[in-house]
Amino acid sequence: MQIVRVLTWNLWWKFGPWQERQQAIEAEILAINPDLLLLQEVYADENEDQAERLAALVGFSVARTVDERGRQPFGNAILSRWPVGHSRTISLPNPSGTSAHRTALFAEILRPEGSQLVVCTHLEWRYDQSETRSQQLEAICLEVQVWLERTSLGESGVLPVLLGGDLNAVPDSDEIRRLRGLSRPYAPGLVFTDSWASTSSASGHTWVRANTHSRDAQWPNRRLDYLFVSWPRSKPQMNPLRSELRGLVPHQHVLPSDHYAVVVDFDDRPPFNGRAT
Repeated sequence: MQIVRVLTWNLWWKFGPWQERQQAIEAEILAINPDLLLLQEVYADENEDQAERLAALVGFSVARTVDERGRQPFGNAILSRWPVGHSRTISLPNPSGTSAHRTALFAEILRPEGSQLVVCTHLEWRYDQSETRSQQLEAICLEVQVWLERTSLGESGVLPVLLGGDLNAVPDSDEIRRLRGLSRPYAPGLVFTDSWASTSSASGHTWVRANTHSRDAQWPNRRLDYLFVSWPRSKPQMNPLRSELRGLVPHQHVLPSDHYAVVVDFDDRPPFNGRAT
């Protein structure tokens, strides 16, 4: 079976024992051996860029969130086994509807089979901001729709879109339901398949009180981290096949992050026919 393995992970910036955690993060990534990594809370300062360090570790290309001042010190990153073409960062709206520090990173991955848009984001975290997260996802989906229209969805050489990250929303929330097409979609004709829900009956909680880094938090166990693939798409290309959580086991007595990673294997065979289904 041809597969492409994708990881999304909130790396928890420089919080907690971050230098020891970095070693655990690197060990876990090497063990998982993903083809694409969507990372959130990635640090960058005058001494080191965590995304560049991880990209050098595995020999990957990298795209990084940037603003008018350059690299964001607390941002998103996409690492790819294949070359990265054009990438751009968009600012997401805050509760007032104006531009906020939350961003989405869009990167065109130049795979042998064709061009693939990968989107990595980290949405508003507060319990009471479901509407803000909906506004943020709408901004992302409208940007995706523009890209799909420009590259002619369904034609040879254009692969389904991957969208992932820490969305800070549970699966039955209004914002996730709209993304999955269970209520009015954010963009006409565009919805996303939740890879975990498609492949596992387990809870998939990525934020748990059993994690030593989050045991004192006020929030309950929740599934907050996702990998989505766009629909319509031509079967079986990029159908989710298998999903798992990683980063659950300490490395040298330290857990890598306060979030668990989500890893999904996608079907990488070409379409059986030219129709999107």
